[in-house]
Amino acid sequence: MPAPIELLRVPVNGIEVNVAVSGAGAGTRPALLLMHGFPHTWQLWTAVIGPLSEHYQVIAPDLRGLGATTRAADGYDAENLAIDAEALLAALNIDSAAVVGIDAGTPPAFLLAMRRPDLVRQLVLMEALLGRLPGAEDFLSGGAPWWFGFHAVPGLAETVLTGHEPEYVDWFLAAGTQGRGIPADVRDAFVAAYTGTESLRCAFEHYRAMPTTARQIEAATAGGRLTVPTLAIGAQPVGPALYHQLRPIADDVTGRDIAECGHIIPLDRPEALLALLTEFLL
Repeated sequence: MPAPIELLRVPVNGIEVNVAVSGAGAGTRPALLLMHGFPHTWQLWTAVIGPLSEHYQVIAPDLRGLGATTRAADGYDAENLAIDAEALLAALNIDSAAVVGIDAGTPPAFLLAMRRPDLVRQLVLMEALLGRLPGAEDFLSGGAPWWFGFHAVPGLAETVLTGHEPEYVDWFLAAGTQGRGIPADVRDAFVAAYTGTESLRCAFEHYRAMPTTARQIEAATAGGRLTVPTLAIGAQPVGPALYHQLRPIADDVTGRDIAECGHIIPLDRPEALLALLTEFLL
């Protein structure tokens, strides 16, 4: 039977991280860190945590400012988010972990692997771009997604959207599953997590930090290569763009696309994701 999920609050890097943990404790099974994106919380992984916990100690935090993690004033660049993740693993007495990132969780997962290849055993990155690295020109040929600019303007999106959070979150959930939607309880959890001006501000701070994150990624790749074995998973709309960014800078990278799958892979096609993770991680 899948292990139960325990919710912890762990002080790290000046904040308290809300983290779901499932599976045996540190030292008895290999650790697996899951990093979500927008508009998600740790519950993005609810369809896969159970099966994964049969083999791993699964650690699924709410990222800085999101879900039940501290609504921090700043620190939303990917390098600082990587420090959050590194400190979380240290607080849980974990000295080696496979790391999975999707959407906004991808850049910090990548920088954590660049920063600490001794800590990150394997790396899985999904449905995101890594700053301005070459390889994503086809994906960006029509410009960046419209919401990137909207979210990036300080104070604007949270002012416009307060009071309309369910409709806004629902748009992303429908688009990210090609209209199929997600379980009602997970949808309600996402809506609750992104309701209120301060919750929205924290979400959009991740976008406002993107120029800083892009510079951090450029600096990291200018000074070294990604040496951790890496799997890049694409769906719709990002597809193979992330793999194309990784291929020139990674020593060991594999690319896989999931057909007929929306952006929110762990909820839209969890069985396909589990098959790829099992093949790569075991």
